[in-house]
This record gives sequence, structure tokens and C-alpha cells, in this order.
Amino acid sequence: MPTIYLSPSTQEWNSYVTGSGSEEYNMNLLADALIPYLRSNGIQYKRNKPEMTAGSSIREANRGTYDLYLALHSNGAPEGRYGEERGIIAFYYPTSRQGRRAAELIAQELRKIYPLPNKVTTRSTTSLGEVAQSNAPAVLVEIGYHDNWSDAQWVEGHMDAIAQQLARALTEFFGLPFIYPMDPVEGRVAVSWGTLNLRSYPAPTGTVIANLPNGAPVTIYGEWQGWYVVHHEGHVGYAAAAFIDT
Repeated sequence: MPTIYLSPSTQEWNSYVTGSGSEEYNMNLLADALIPYLRSNGIQYKRNKPEMTAGSSIREANRGTYDLYLALHSNGAPEGRYGEERGIIAFYYPTSRQGRRAAELIAQELRKIYPLPNKVTTRSTTSLGEVAQSNAPAVLVEIGYHDNWSDAQWVEGHMDAIAQQLARALTEFFGLPFIYPMDPVEGRVAVSWGTLNLRSYPAPTGTVIANLPNGAPVTIYGEWQGWYVVHHEGHVGYAAAAFIDT
């Protein structure tokens, strides 16, 4: 199953014009909202911490193996235009085909909910460290302008909707069906013989990740067309719902 490095902003000095807190505060709220969608869709993640910096986040990510580096930020207008800019920009590295594809999918999904869809764009860059220095394909998405009242209010009032659209983009990127979050349910494998296959995709053709013995405890985070998204002893994947008792 895919694994992402999730890097909400650590810039506590960028204040929202509405007084709701900082860029760091609000992007961590967005990351909080995104995590149930990641779990329900079988996307594993490692998340940075507020006390970290962009540099230490990059270094931590580069010590591991990730399928995508996703940085969540909000933007600030340049000097002389404070409060006058609006929009969303998904940045990617110019030569990263996968980074560009992820950025385009994110922009495509956010256009569906942002009030000014023509201002949701993608842009290549070599100057943003979280894009340029990441070993994994990377996207840094600037979600609105925190110095613009309308944008700041929109971000604050649409955390779940933004998280859902980000998750829809990620599932499309990884070739997975989108699954709405559910309250986690504890279950147990119930097979009369052999083991239950945990797969990378909800179909009999999905690659087998692990074999779950009868009676194995699992946590169910999502359900899709007769398949559960389950976690078991560090493994995450899809298992046939008919063979799990809840």
C-alpha cells in the first residue's frame, strides 16, 4: 500500500488575518482532517511535528522510503499587495513527472470546491526546498492566502471538504477507489481453513501483502464493494469482508 510523508507547515509566524491562528496551526488542523481519509483509503503516512522545520522535515522524509511528499501550506501576498491576492497553487519540481501528475490531480480536485476555480493552478519550481530536495515525488500546495480575509475564512470553514478533495486526488494518483471514512471497527478473521489474503487492491487480482490466520484481530477503517480496509500488526490492505466477523 502507498505511503506518503505528510508535512503541514511549521511556520507559526504567519498569522491568519481573521485571527484564527497561524499557518502552522491551520495546516495542522487540515492534516488532522486528512488523516481519517488516509486511513479509510489504506494510505499510510508519516507526519512531521510542529516543532520541526521544513529542512528537518525533508531530512526525515529522505531517511525513509515514500511514494509522495505532500506539504500543506497557505500563502502570503508579496509586499505592497497584502490582502489582495487569492488562489491555490500546487507546486512541483520541473523534471518530476510524478510530482507534476500529483499536483495536477490535486488542483483538479480543489477546483471543484474553491470559489474561484480559475485561480487554482499548478506551477513548477526549483526554489522551494520541500519540492526541490525531496527524494520522493513532491507537491507543496499553497491553499489560499492567509492575509486575504475571504481566503482565510474559506480555509477555516472548509477543512473537511479540502481534506476530502486532497484524498480524492491521492487515491486517483495511487490508482485506488475513494472510500469515505468510518468509525474504526474491531473485527476478527473468520476462515474455515487456510488464511485470509490481505491485498493491495480490493479485487482477487490485487497483490497479496500478508496472510491473516483464522481469529487474527483486525481494525477496519473503510468498506468498499465487499472489501474492508484493514490494519493488522503493521500491515494495511484490503480483505474480503465476508471472512471478517465484526
